[in-house]
Amino acid sequence: MSFEINCKLIQSLPVQTGEGQRGPWVKQTFIAETIETYPKKIAFIAFNEPVEQLKTIHPGTTMKINFRVESREYNARWYTDIRAVSISPLMVGSPAESAPSNNGYAAPAPMAADPMAGSMGGGNDVDDLPF
Repeated sequence: MSFEINCKLIQSLPVQTGEGQRGPWVKQTFIAETIETYPKKIAFIAFNEPVEQLKTIHPGTTMKINFRVESREYNARWYTDIRAVSISPLMVGSPAESAPSNNGYAAPAPMAADPMAGSMGGGNDVDDLPF
């Protein structure tokens, strides 16, 4: 099962390398921040190809991440990783970047211009409310 999120790159941690049964591997942890009213920071782990994709993205850049959530048990304790499957920068000015997520809530309707504004004479913006 795979998920997708649009977020902003905050920080890339140092690259780690090693040798396994299947050959050499490259791993990098990076921190991203969600684009919503109350942003949250998420630590992702990238292995091999997504590490190369991450090298082209600079902190502050909005990106789209496809990821998997994986848990494993070790010594009767559970550990969960959020593994990035693919990473791609979003185009500047794209709708996903310019409009923050509202978590399913409808945005308030824009207020209509007051037809009486400016008609007070002399162009003064006088407030005639009693309070």
